[in-house]
Amino acid sequence: MSYVNPTSLVSTDWLAEHMEAPDVRVVDASWHMPATGRNPRAEYEAEHIPGAVFFDIDEIADTDNPLPHMVPSPEKFSSRMRKLGLGDGNRIVIYDTLGIVSAARAWWLLRLFGHQDVAILDGGLPKWKTEGRPVSDAPVKPAERHFTARINSFLLREKDQIARNIGMEREQVLDARSAGRFTADEPEPREGLRGGHIPGSLNLPFTELFNRDDGTLQDAEALRTIFDRSGIDFKKPVITSCGSGVTACVLAFGLHLLGHHRVAVYDGSWTEWALDEDQPVDTGT
Repeated sequence: MSYVNPTSLVSTDWLAEHMEAPDVRVVDASWHMPATGRNPRAEYEAEHIPGAVFFDIDEIADTDNPLPHMVPSPEKFSSRMRKLGLGDGNRIVIYDTLGIVSAARAWWLLRLFGHQDVAILDGGLPKWKTEGRPVSDAPVKPAERHFTARINSFLLREKDQIARNIGMEREQVLDARSAGRFTADEPEPREGLRGGHIPGSLNLPFTELFNRDDGTLQDAEALRTIFDRSGIDFKKPVITSCGSGVTACVLAFGLHLLGHHRVAVYDGSWTEWALDEDQPVDTGT
């Protein structure tokens, strides 16, 4: 069994061979939870894959929204992509410093705004560095490039849509958080949030999709087994959720590789849902 959409995931070998190609653009979309104290932009400035630009998911966002890194307007997204030199006709390859985490959020945003030729680097910067491949601290000054934003609303879900889906269950909700957070046996990392999950949702911690030795994605057969075990029906649409809309995109990416074409991301995810006391919460399994 092979991936249905294999070009969406590229190996370090592939990138090393193609990074000088005129149509290839490399993007560092690293992000970390605030509690880690890590500064992804500073880390990028210290070392990045040569030629990579920095995609700040906290700034390429609706910064007027109190929720973290919510989807920006098409106008803002187009402006930021243009300044990063990312645009029509580019083959964009995204990585992050954890393997495949926030890279999936940038991948999803680009597809949400209509750019289809986008892939994720398997294993990310850790694998690239482990293999002794080059990194650089040189500033990158890309030439501006036109980006046409055409939002695909089928890839996005809002809170009211999630609320209407409860009971009707026309779409399956798959939660990427840890099992302990899903059952409320572990506290939420964001202060003031209720524990638990959206009623009727299923749980698949995003970390289960990776090989433990090098952080690469598991092969297609293993991924399909993992999703089947979560209870997902591949014949029905899926909404992925998580803490704040980042690791939900990892599950969406895995489903995309396997050819599931009806997958949306709940942008506000658990942070938005749990903050709203009017929304129901389930605990336990």
